[in-house]
Amino acid sequence: QVQLVESGGGLAQSGASLELSCTASGNVFSINAMAWYRQGPGKERELVAIIGRGGAANYGKSVQGRFTISRNDAKNTVYLQMNSLVLEDTATYYCNMKIKLDLLAPEQDYWGQGTQVTVSS
Repeated sequence: QVQLVESGGGLAQSGASLELSCTASGNVFSINAMAWYRQGPGKERELVAIIGRGGAANYGKSVQGRFTISRNDAKNTVYLQMNSLVLEDTATYYCNMKIKLDLLAPEQDYWGQGTQVTVSS
């Protein structure tokens, strides 16, 4: 019923920038927190950034000052602007949204399919 579709991944050189986006479609009543996670080769999935409905954001230590998360609630979309990319940013990036399907429904976790970001030297 609800799908999260990501776009914007790809190959970038060290020091370059990329922007990811993720849009929720389907029977969306409201979205609370939106977030980006990533999983690098041989690593566990980690939180990259999270943004609440009011716009307050928090970042993982390794990306603070380089990445910016933002959201457009009218479009059910979350963005991740990634600047000054480094080799360690290479990972599959997943968006996550906490979505209610109607007023009385509980909030549920939804995930995107993942988009690959590869940083080369």
